[in-house]
Amino acid sequence: MRRDLRTAGVPEAVVDDAVLVLTELLSNACRHARPLEGERVRATWHHDRAGEVTVSVTDGGGPTLPRTAAPSISARGGRGLTIIGSLTRDWGVLEGDPSGGVTVWAVLPAHAR
Repeated sequence: MRRDLRTAGVPEAVVDDAVLVLTELLSNACRHARPLEGERVRATWHHDRAGEVTVSVTDGGGPTLPRTAAPSISARGGRGLTIIGSLTRDWGVLEGDPSGGVTVWAVLPAHAR
């Protein structure tokens, strides 16, 4: 993804944020969800003419849908979607993927926050 976005001329700060968002979404999929058929998850990204970058990860879903949490100060996790929310213009969850999966997507603005 980093190479693709750099080649497309996306600003380096936005590329860095997109990589962090993708890493967090993949980590959440591996930790909290089932894989898609074939023991896999699907990651996609694209940038539009306005320069915004959309990152998404599709997995087989889990017992609950992703949502932000309010962990205690000593908690070892639970901050990822809050971080994603601070780096992105918007994010959300789509159910009903033809593969039977759940997709979490995030849109990063054309310029890093």
